[in-house]
Amino acid sequence: MQTAIVVFPGSNRERDAALAVERATGKKPHIVWHADTDMPKVDLIMLPGGFSHGDYLRTGAMAAHSPIMREVAARAEKGVRVWGICNGFQILCEAGLLPGILLRNASLKFVCRPVTLKVENNKTDFTNLCTPEQTMRVIVAHGDGNYFVQPDTLKAIQDNGQVAFRYLDNPNGSIADIAGVFNKHKNVLGMMPHPEDAVEALHGSTEGKVLFDSVAKAFA
Repeated sequence: MQTAIVVFPGSNRERDAALAVERATGKKPHIVWHADTDMPKVDLIMLPGGFSHGDYLRTGAMAAHSPIMREVAARAEKGVRVWGICNGFQILCEAGLLPGILLRNASLKFVCRPVTLKVENNKTDFTNLCTPEQTMRVIVAHGDGNYFVQPDTLKAIQDNGQVAFRYLDNPNGSIADIAGVFNKHKNVLGMMPHPEDAVEALHGSTEGKVLFDSVAKAFA
């Protein structure tokens, strides 16, 4: 399985994502700069966490217009798996690859703490090793993680199995406790929590490892 990790000015979690991918697949990911217009042939594209372009204008808004995002969108349209974590989720929403938007946390404060997620759909390449309604303890670290969609869109994504994860202890005010969503075809995933922070014992938890192992299994 080949992976590309897209790095924007202000990204700061690409190394953690790369280590998690390498542990699961045995292969080093390709690092792709935001100003590039092409990338190698890969099975998975990751958009890591951080503060792309300093989060000016809106979180992810400037990064969504980076040259590489045209290629990301084209690959997603062809079925390539795309995974955005935290700021990567914000970028995917701003780019129109996922429904909804990420607003300021309801508390208006940056939140950094463990949360418990419940898996809502385990029949995807990102969650195929999860059990139905499996829970996992992972970390959130964001100021703009309050997921919002209009009521009609909320109904549509819930009916179509596009809700990937829900918080059991909502840290940010996200509508319907949503922590992550898929696109209609389930090949694009965005999530605010950081599973790459929970892949080895040193992290205090390995409960995020199942997501990286799931993707690796899908392409084994």
